[in-house]
Amino acid sequence: MTRHDSTATPARGPLGRRSLLGILGAAPLAAGGAWTLSETPVAADPARPLKGELDQYLRQLAEKDQFSGTVLVVHGERTVLARNYGMADKAKSIPNTTDTVYCLASVTKLFTAVAIAQLVQQGTVKYDGKLGAYLGGFPSAAADYITVHQLLTHTSGMGDYFTDDYFKAAAGWNSAEQVLNGTLDYIRKAPLIFPPGTGHQYSNSAYTVLGGIVQQVSGQSYYDYIRQHIFGPAGMSNSDFFTKPQWQSDPRIAHPYSRPVPGPRVDIVDQERLFIGRPDGDAFATAPDMVRFAKALLGGSLLEPAYIDLVVGAKFPVATLPAKPGLPAKALYEAYGPMATLRNGKWAVGHNGGSAGVSTLLEWYPSSDWIAVKLSNYDPQDTMVVDDEIQGILTR
Repeated sequence: MTRHDSTATPARGPLGRRSLLGILGAAPLAAGGAWTLSETPVAADPARPLKGELDQYLRQLAEKDQFSGTVLVVHGERTVLARNYGMADKAKSIPNTTDTVYCLASVTKLFTAVAIAQLVQQGTVKYDGKLGAYLGGFPSAAADYITVHQLLTHTSGMGDYFTDDYFKAAAGWNSAEQVLNGTLDYIRKAPLIFPPGTGHQYSNSAYTVLGGIVQQVSGQSYYDYIRQHIFGPAGMSNSDFFTKPQWQSDPRIAHPYSRPVPGPRVDIVDQERLFIGRPDGDAFATAPDMVRFAKALLGGSLLEPAYIDLVVGAKFPVATLPAKPGLPAKALYEAYGPMATLRNGKWAVGHNGGSAGVSTLLEWYPSSDWIAVKLSNYDPQDTMVVDDEIQGILTR
């Protein structure tokens, strides 16, 4: 086990796959670009379980080599817990630190959803607008019936474009334009798995289509739009859509370590099959940048208050999960990008994500000013237990 609790000097900055169903509420504001983390301890009672049981829990997982990454929990303007374990690059003995850049997997969907909300706020997109009004090339069954609302809430009837045929086609793409446009062309040809609005299935395809809408309506590439209108205003100076060559070579970026069954963990960064991430996944960020994003979103730096409420409020009931020993039942709802979870009478809102060697979480809690980030370069089956532990503590 390697643990690193100190914060390294921030580095200056210039990808994941499918997401696992997200969990997660709303926190205080600060100007995105100027906001910094404070190391002043929080005297309030809620900090005790974090510094006690969560700290111990993380340490035990790391000792068993079941966790590698960064956990950052803040309350208002104060850092309550900042822990780093394991290595960003084992071959080069580079440890994970608070300033390590991690692949976000499907937490990326939050950026796409906020970009759509910005366009709705401007009046150039409507949540009840039909897909065909914004993006061409889709058959009538999709273009004339799927709404932006359905794309955001995973009720559009679109599924997942990750297939062997897709990856064969994508193997030769070596630019951001080829990746996004090629993926959209592949999605256009795929049949719907149910009529729009009649079911619910988590859909990476839907969020890539939303990114296509952002690109078409704004007149900018999706990637430039997110950099200019999300990362910039939020002060996320270490965040970007890094390319596969950058992931392989940049010492700031954590390599993904996956453990086949059976077998030891291996660095799979060279096995990443796409040149760059898409609107549904695989942007990169540090843990402090993800806190800055949450504060910028909830504090009004990215959206006006009414549109913040639209993004983070529960829209579509997904499931009610039964209680576990010592933990109450919880109800899951789709919001416009995040997942809103009602647990023990309290809301938690945000998103998680995962793929081989990548497991991530951003979650905020409206009634208590908490924001929690977990970024890991180990497999979800090992590290997603941390998500539930954090949420269980912060919704007591």
